[in-house]
Amino acid sequence: MNSLVTLLPFIVLIGAMFLMTRSAKRKQQQAADMRNQMQPGSGVRTIGGMYATVKEVNEDTVLLDAGPGVELLFAKNAIGAVLTDDEYNRIVHGIEHDLKSDSDVVPDDASSLTETDEPADAAAASDAPSVDLGKKDEADQADEPSEDAEAVKADAEEPKKTDGGTDAK
Repeated sequence: MNSLVTLLPFIVLIGAMFLMTRSAKRKQQQAADMRNQMQPGSGVRTIGGMYATVKEVNEDTVLLDAGPGVELLFAKNAIGAVLTDDEYNRIVHGIEHDLKSDSDVVPDDASSLTETDEPADAAAASDAPSVDLGKKDEADQADEPSEDAEAVKADAEEPKKTDGGTDAK
């Protein structure tokens, strides 16, 4: 019984290592299968993040077309992902492939969300009284002296009172 308790941590450790290596081997096999599916014309992303089109596939290398007149030779292991045509066009060319109609497109600004059926002139000419928000135009303010200005003027006319620190004669 005592020897079984001492061996238990080692058995658990060996089991965990077995599961991790099995998982890693499965991921490597999936990556190899993905790289074997590459064909000329496929869009790919390298492990460095460069997007290109496969031009030629060899045993250990891939010739990529990265743009007009730019051909690059990469190792197959340097290919990080083989992309679908829709995904490649969306990323590289900015072409969105939508199954929706164009009428469902969200507008760039909010003007279409605030439009009403009646024109703006009709809304202004309606019989509803305008609401005074307490703001006055600059022309109205220039004609009427404000209460603050009158208070400042009254303060300037009255002599200032002091605590009597100095007697000026």
